[in-house]
Amino acid sequence: MSATRSVLVVGGGAAGNAATVLLRRAGIAVDLIEAKDDWNATAGSGITLQGNALRVLRELGVWEQVQESGYGFGSVGITAPDGTVLHVADDVRTGGEDLPATVGMQRPRLQQILIAAVRASGATVRLGTRAEILDQDSTGARVRFSDGTTGRYDLVIAADGLGSTTRAAIGITAEPEPTGMAIWRVATPRPASVVRTDLAYGGPAYIAGYCPTGHTTLYAYVVEGHRDRATIPQESYADEMRSLARHYGGCWPEIAAHITDPAQVNYTWFDRMLVEGSWHRGRVVLAGDAAHCCPPTLAQGAAMSLEDALVLTELLAGADTWDDALLQRYYERRIPRVRAVVEASVQIGQWQLDGVRDADVAALMGRTMTMLKELP
Repeated sequence: MSATRSVLVVGGGAAGNAATVLLRRAGIAVDLIEAKDDWNATAGSGITLQGNALRVLRELGVWEQVQESGYGFGSVGITAPDGTVLHVADDVRTGGEDLPATVGMQRPRLQQILIAAVRASGATVRLGTRAEILDQDSTGARVRFSDGTTGRYDLVIAADGLGSTTRAAIGITAEPEPTGMAIWRVATPRPASVVRTDLAYGGPAYIAGYCPTGHTTLYAYVVEGHRDRATIPQESYADEMRSLARHYGGCWPEIAAHITDPAQVNYTWFDRMLVEGSWHRGRVVLAGDAAHCCPPTLAQGAAMSLEDALVLTELLAGADTWDDALLQRYYERRIPRVRAVVEASVQIGQWQLDGVRDADVAALMGRTMTMLKELP
């Protein structure tokens, strides 16, 4: 492969950061642009990373930092709304037996680790910058940026998230669709008794759960039917979440006591999207949430994005020719796995919405997670 090949990565989230690091390792020149001035270094509360995500993070060379920063565990508990533990199941080790089944960590810390890896890779990074115009030909794409400058690249990777403007710019019309649920999230101190994820189905919300994110921290979440965001003032976020959380027992009273700052509470609708047919148009290819998204009922959003980056860069690094056939192989390799995750994630939520109490959520989770043990 020619050492002069160049890639523009649009978006500095999980997929974009991972692709940048892996492409630079292969000797490919990379420019990464990110619309946010702060590279989203402080946004978010917590994240659940299962083994298949950890496997990619190890490939990126950041596993030790993730391990030190997060909280690893190997089981999930199902509780009644009053906190009574009904069942504890071992998590599937989707990354292999040499990695934990699950690591919870603070989302900003993960982003900071990935940012440092991108910086160390030697990629050119431009923050507060957007791609405004893409002109393609048979050998590459010329891009005009929001600061008025231009650049020409052999390939553009659109990893600019759920609301990807690049996706729309290349004529892909798929858009995220709400599933009918929404989630309240917050980071709080970790009660000593919280050593894994516990989930309560039912009560005043559809799902109430928490995940340890470090020795002293966790993030908690409550899932309800989605409401018009305009009817929920930002200053009421803590009151809204605490009102739902107070109906749950076990560790919840201790957690709820720390839900006091509305600025620390996040409210997000559940969405689903899956681009079908192909994830590229010419020399522009989608990755991560720009190509697919699912509700967090299986905690696989970041994992799917990281796997996209791994598979795409593996194909690019190993090919003498970057063409439609190569980019279609990327899609064909990823689509069965991603479709299974999106459909299972949506189904688990739909059962809750429909009040189907005899649905075998555990069986669907188990089948899907077992499939993810295979390499991406």
